[in-house]
Order: sequence, then structure tokens, then C-alpha cells
Amino acid sequence: MSKNYYVYILTNNTNTVLYIGVTNDLTRRAWEHREKKSKGFTEKYNVRKLVYFEQTESVEAALIREKQLKNWKRAWKEKLVEEMNPDWKDLYKQF
Repeated sequence: MSKNYYVYILTNNTNTVLYIGVTNDLTRRAWEHREKKSKGFTEKYNVRKLVYFEQTESVEAALIREKQLKNWKRAWKEKLVEEMNPDWKDLYKQF
């Protein structure tokens, strides 16, 4: 039985703040951010809109990718989001 892991990008309503994270349950984790169950950065900056995610079956690959994305320039992250989600819609609504 394989398990899925997700690298995801969240933003605020004006798309000015980007947050990158990893989870094994994207729906639950996005909900936690939306409901401000996660104290800290996402709560402080009202980061709750899921705009990008990738899926893998390897936790190691997900963690490596998260670190890679966190080191990217903002413009590269924006381009990545726009390739999947050109209108920066909240993808949480798909779940």
C-alpha cells in the first residue's frame, strides 16, 4: 500500500505572501491552515489559500522538494504556481 505526500504552496488573499509546506494529508493540512489551527507564520499573515501542490509517494522526495522550493527566488515560485493555476484560484475548493 503506497502513501502519498504533498508539497504545497499557500498564499494570502492578495497573493503577497507565500508559504511552502509538506504533508501526508493535503485536505486536512489545508483545512488546518484555513481554520488557523497552525499557530505561527500562516496565522500571523493570514495564509490560507492553497494555490499549488505536487504529489509523491516518497516522504524523502517531498522533503527534498520542499527545501528546493524554499530556496527558489520568488519569481520562480510564482511561475511554478502560474503553470498549474494561472488565476491563483483556491485549489482547496476542489477537495
